[in-house]
Amino acid sequence: MKKIKFLKPIVLFFAIGLIITTLSRFILFLGFSSRITTTDEYWLIFPIGLRMDIILLSYIAVIPTVLIVLLPDNILVKIEWVIRYFLNLFLFLILLMELATPSFLIQYDTRPNRLFIEYLIYPKEVFAMLIKGYWGILLVSLIVLSFFGYILIKKSKNIFEITPSSSYKFKLLISPLVFFLLFFGLRSSLTSKRPINSSDAVFSSDQFTNSVALNSLYTVGFALNSLKSEEDMIKMYGKLPINEAFDRVKEYMTANNSDFKNEEIPLLHLQKSTHKIDKPYNLVIFLQESMGAEYVGVLGGLPLTPNFDRLSKEGMLFTNIYATGTRSVRGIEAVTTGFLPTPSRSVVKLGKSQNGFFTLASALKRRGYETSFIYGGSANFDNMASFFNGNGFDEIIDERDYDKNEYDFKGTWGVSDESLVKKGNQLYKSYGEKPFFSLMFSSSNHEPFEFPDGKIELFDKEKNTVNNAIKYADYAIGEFFKMAKKEPYFKNTVFIIIADHNTRTWGKDIIPVNKFHIPALIIAPNLDGELNYEKLCSQLDMPPTLLDLMGIDIETPMIGRNLFELNDSIPGRAIMQFYSTNAFRNGDDLIVLQSGKKPIQFKVSENDNLTPVERVNSELANDALGHIVTASYLYNERKYTLPESKIK
Repeated sequence: MKKIKFLKPIVLFFAIGLIITTLSRFILFLGFSSRITTTDEYWLIFPIGLRMDIILLSYIAVIPTVLIVLLPDNILVKIEWVIRYFLNLFLFLILLMELATPSFLIQYDTRPNRLFIEYLIYPKEVFAMLIKGYWGILLVSLIVLSFFGYILIKKSKNIFEITPSSSYKFKLLISPLVFFLLFFGLRSSLTSKRPINSSDAVFSSDQFTNSVALNSLYTVGFALNSLKSEEDMIKMYGKLPINEAFDRVKEYMTANNSDFKNEEIPLLHLQKSTHKIDKPYNLVIFLQESMGAEYVGVLGGLPLTPNFDRLSKEGMLFTNIYATGTRSVRGIEAVTTGFLPTPSRSVVKLGKSQNGFFTLASALKRRGYETSFIYGGSANFDNMASFFNGNGFDEIIDERDYDKNEYDFKGTWGVSDESLVKKGNQLYKSYGEKPFFSLMFSSSNHEPFEFPDGKIELFDKEKNTVNNAIKYADYAIGEFFKMAKKEPYFKNTVFIIIADHNTRTWGKDIIPVNKFHIPALIIAPNLDGELNYEKLCSQLDMPPTLLDLMGIDIETPMIGRNLFELNDSIPGRAIMQFYSTNAFRNGDDLIVLQSGKKPIQFKVSENDNLTPVERVNSELANDALGHIVTASYLYNERKYTLPESKIK
């Protein structure tokens, strides 16, 4: 045993690392047992977890192991401190990520991933949210990290002490065995043609339970690595010729094949309005933060939205509409650009879409419309200001543009929704006879759910809850329409109230379809009141439908359907993205595409429950793939644009 004591730092690194990850997984199991134990064979989280932990630790241990095994003792002694601090750093990071996991699981139903990385860009908002919403977890984490850091500093010299080998030849002699064990730890298999990855940890249809089997430093590292290759759809989902992809996408559009005449912009077509008028209307999109259908009374949800419910009698209510994703930028992407969701980040954040990318603002600006984005928080969050500024929005109003006399409340995410709608109404009045398009985005319904006192009768006794925040957001909707109806612009404007996504997207199904169900209501001068659109549809269908109601004939590359032109016999369609999982729904048939896996299919019930289908419809699966391949191509080749703004 003395001869192999030189491997002590590596052995102890593995031991401490496995103690941290296994103990963390056990605590998560206890804390979320009511959710985890509903999964068959839930106990697999432990052996699968051990396997994934060893993979992570093996990757980290490669460099120090190679140095310890191959370097002579006289050189090794000089760099011992480097190896020690390297191992200390990664143990600290492993613990840090495990401590960050419970609050992330509560909020996003999965371990830290790409979203965790993106949020690091906004420390002010995120830290304020943690302080107000998870101060208990944060305090415990700080104490545990401080204690662990102290122990590492004080004791690591002894723990990771490198004992000189009695024979350098012996080290070289056993090095093949050491490297074989390390290689086996890295790949976790001797027969697989590729290394094991997070997809191999999938043993149930519940994303939450699968993620508990992983460890959080691995999931964040995997997300970072995926950023480099996530736009390569072929690697993730399979091959499909681009022309075939276009043809499949066109089959789902309301435009006719003869309308696609621009070879440079494949999906550009002229949409003719079925509500044509001489002077087209204005357009206001009031995007609601995190308002799922389950919170909307008129949609069968909780009685939290009396104003929305009342307004639904004055316009067209969409009772079966689904969000494209789980983030605000996905909602913005869908309702302002009509662009498909992809496994990549939203185009709001991607480099090639920061200018010359099609938006309603860029299209309407060419027709003489004033264009604006109004927000109560920081427009720099999620790169919104940059994207809007480069793609047709003339005026961007955020929390910096509110004078102190314009608001009486400011929370973590900015001024209240009531202040937001007052600002919006004020701006719209100022346009006079000029046509305008505006995106107004609420923010109060966001954890830690802060809003001013005395505005609503609380639904929950505790003030700062999602139910009360929804009720306050609805109050602001009511206040906006009270003001707007008194102004001349009201009778010349198409309004839509629509959610960006639900509060939390979670569930036992591989795609929790019910959590993508959102409210949408259009109020327009040329719509009779109390209309219900009950067919399945998507956020993607709203921009073309809104342009129709405005009375405009217009060229667009949008893939969404103009619902006023959709034949009654054609099934509704919705496209949903849940992290790297994509769902394509046509009527009650749902195709699910996952990275590196074959398509699977389900039947969707009226209550959005999923029933597996034994035999996958290959044509429908290729339709689903066609939409992903098309979106990737249009973005990468910069062909989602208008002719005059095409980037050379």
